[in-house]
Amino acid sequence: MSVLVTAGDLLAAGGRAVLLDVRWALGDDQGREKYLAGHLPGAVFVDLETELADPPSSVEGRHPLPSLQRLQSSARRWGIRAGDAVVAYDATGGLAAARAWWLLRWGGLTDVRLLDGGLDAWVAAGGGLEAGEVVPEPGDVTLAGGGMPVLSIDEAAALPESGGVLLDARAGERYRGEVEPIDPRAGHVPGAVSAPTTENLAPDGRFRPSAELRERFAALGAEPGSTVGVYCGSGVTAAHEVAALASAGIEAALWPGSWSQWSADPARPAATGPRPG
Repeated sequence: MSVLVTAGDLLAAGGRAVLLDVRWALGDDQGREKYLAGHLPGAVFVDLETELADPPSSVEGRHPLPSLQRLQSSARRWGIRAGDAVVAYDATGGLAAARAWWLLRWGGLTDVRLLDGGLDAWVAAGGGLEAGEVVPEPGDVTLAGGGMPVLSIDEAAALPESGGVLLDARAGERYRGEVEPIDPRAGHVPGAVSAPTTENLAPDGRFRPSAELRERFAALGAEPGSTVGVYCGSGVTAAHEVAALASAGIEAALWPGSWSQWSADPARPAATGPRPG
């Protein structure tokens, strides 16, 4: 699976892609304002909270998957037409843009990539920015679904005991249960392995080389051919981990409800500390 495109290659392509600006971060509601101040020429702003997720639910989690019909309507608003190449980016190493990447792949599109290094890499490569809103002509894309594997809460719970690997993409301190800034309880799913998604990035915000990622995931028990699932707080940064795994040649299933779904159910046990158990 081709996951990434470099800024240099995107510049050389001459604009033959639909560009999606997905600037979002937990606790930061200024994504649209930052987009309006300066974005890749022709890029459309994508609102993660309203377009890449259904409303939060204690049953489904903080960012449930949108229905395929809702996602298709959004994709058409973004101007995506049948056969288009799509590139998603943000200003945080792809941690938010990967949600759009994953959803469109899940929807059935195949030519969807992340801009490696995001906005900073574009500017460093000599790419210009433009201000203001971009409103494209509506697209006609049809999403068939089934393009990426998904885990339910029970399938995620059973994965470690069945010989699979369940990766927790949150920060280490949240996995260990030392802090929990937003969800009902601290800790992690019993049997899950700590694998902070930020460690998939080099200091410049670009993804680490595929060989380094393969080595990293092998040390965590995830290798090509393994049964791998990924979760985070609410299924956003877990999509980034799925992208990193794909770059390393490892298919992984996303658990959309993630810890926000698990921790809202008092019947589900929470493990703490540095070890899976």
